[in-house]
Amino acid sequence: MHFYQGAWSNEPPRVAGPTDLGFWSSNSVFDGARAIRGCAPDLDRHCARLIRSAQAIGLTPDLTADEVLALCIEGIRALPADTDYYVRPMFFCRGGDILPETGTTLFALSVFEMPMPGENAGRATLSPFRRAAADQAPTDAKAGCLYPNSQRARRDAMSRGFRLAVMLDPDGNVAEFSHANLWLAKDGVAITPKPNGTFLDGITKNRVMGLLQNVGVRVEHRAVTVADLDSADEIWMSGNAGKIQTVTGWEGRELQPGPVFRQARGLYQEFVETCRIVEMPEIQRTVMA
Repeated sequence: MHFYQGAWSNEPPRVAGPTDLGFWSSNSVFDGARAIRGCAPDLDRHCARLIRSAQAIGLTPDLTADEVLALCIEGIRALPADTDYYVRPMFFCRGGDILPETGTTLFALSVFEMPMPGENAGRATLSPFRRAAADQAPTDAKAGCLYPNSQRARRDAMSRGFRLAVMLDPDGNVAEFSHANLWLAKDGVAITPKPNGTFLDGITKNRVMGLLQNVGVRVEHRAVTVADLDSADEIWMSGNAGKIQTVTGWEGRELQPGPVFRQARGLYQEFVETCRIVEMPEIQRTVMA
């Protein structure tokens, strides 16, 4: 389902033309949330981040985070509950001359079926492409213009027989995967890169951090090096598309799902059920198989 200019439709709307800044200049932001068999984990946080992203690149959204949240819930509830969906609200610039402030900020929302993937995300390699510094790109926004760099990192990794790309920051420390936040475990300690302005400190990442800390797991939020990955007992990821997934290999080294990953994934599965917005029979409620 798609919402645009005040109405829902089953057909994707045509939203941009060649003179719109949102098209040729990539003045657009989005956020990605999940509806998992009637549950919508941290949907409110995703909607709030969408507003911040829009404002960070000069857009002027005419909806509040609560209004975006209400539309997302309306779309989810209009669809069968026993299915997994991707929820993508976005703002973009219509018209405009160089600066988005000279155009009109419009809103669109798509809720479409996307099954949750399995727990294994695949093997990872170090990418030759890096995350930009905060003074080089709008790294404080979930902006469409940032994604071609992520895509070329992923494309390079796949051309070399890997599934995942690990990207460094401008200082040579590990930032994240091309499309998700990065975790590793060493001697039972969960470790994830501390935000430094070069990547978004993910909503799912912060949720998992709190869940682990609440049950007494030590979590280190610090600079991570390639050497840390080389010696890690476990490597895994958190992100919206797959939520919590394990990495099955790093460069030439095979990895197995470990106890910290298992605990994180299990805790997150339990958390998802607390975010139910559509009631359904308990026998159908399995989330994240």
